[in-house]
Amino acid sequence: MILTVTLNAAIDRTVAVPNFHLGYRHRAVEARTMAGGKGVNIARALRLLGRPVIATGLAGGATGTRLLDELREESVLTAFTRIDGESRTNLAVIDPTTGEQTEINERGPEVGAVDIERFAERLVYLARGARICVIAGSVPPGAPEDAYAGLITKLRELGVLTVLDADGEQMRAGLRAEPAVVAPNVVEAEEVVGHEFNDLDDFGLGLAGLLEMGAGEAIITSETGCVAIVGEGAERRRFEARIEPLEPVTTVGSGDCFLAGYVAARYEGASPRECLIFGVACGAESTQHFGAGTLDRREVERLVSSVEISELSAPAEVV
Repeated sequence: MILTVTLNAAIDRTVAVPNFHLGYRHRAVEARTMAGGKGVNIARALRLLGRPVIATGLAGGATGTRLLDELREESVLTAFTRIDGESRTNLAVIDPTTGEQTEINERGPEVGAVDIERFAERLVYLARGARICVIAGSVPPGAPEDAYAGLITKLRELGVLTVLDADGEQMRAGLRAEPAVVAPNVVEAEEVVGHEFNDLDDFGLGLAGLLEMGAGEAIITSETGCVAIVGEGAERRRFEARIEPLEPVTTVGSGDCFLAGYVAARYEGASPRECLIFGVACGAESTQHFGAGTLDRREVERLVSSVEISELSAPAEVV
């Protein structure tokens, strides 16, 4: 199976508000409430793609109960660890007239090292039957700065391929634990490596930096696709994959759907090139839906042929 980890899961509410302006009263023309958090979104997309997945993480209070009920209604298998605090609620406001979106995310419930340890024990139990584990998103207040690093170390000991999508100190510490794959977006990657990306050479240096910090393979996602260094040893390759952006309903969660597509293809044993292509197609198709982690499998397969991928020269130090 595939596992996803969401330590700071949420109920995500998305509303569409035409001509949205701060300080004014508005009426929403559409609204949707779903279980959320990056790992949850990835699990939802994996289920829609027909892959076996279990969503894990922390959930607490009435909001946590609702979150689990929402996932059950979507037929997403779950194995969350209950905590005393109340899981968070996030709000995204989409303006369909301009395409702009405003997100307001709560910090999440206070947790302690004991909560993380309890969860880690359960994850290790589940991981004995898993091939891939995706660890994604933020951590709630109080979680150790190396929470993800500890999980990655335990999973590596079990031979489970680990994929990390995080930012800040959790990403830096996680990299030191040597995850198999990291997949930050541009902003997250720039923060971790310490410089901006203005051209392909900058992206190449950024990817090389992520590998030097401990990643086995590195992907940096953007609105139009991704750049990546994937493979091992003599098989290591650098790719750029792009697709002409579709007119979006919303881009919320498109990066999560990219990662779901990449993992889904990798689970099936596809080549690195095929994994990146399928991921980009999933990310693009997801922008046509109102709700993070939502996509249409048939439309994804149609979009695969629209993805352009090219192999680039990898920096000598990472070949």
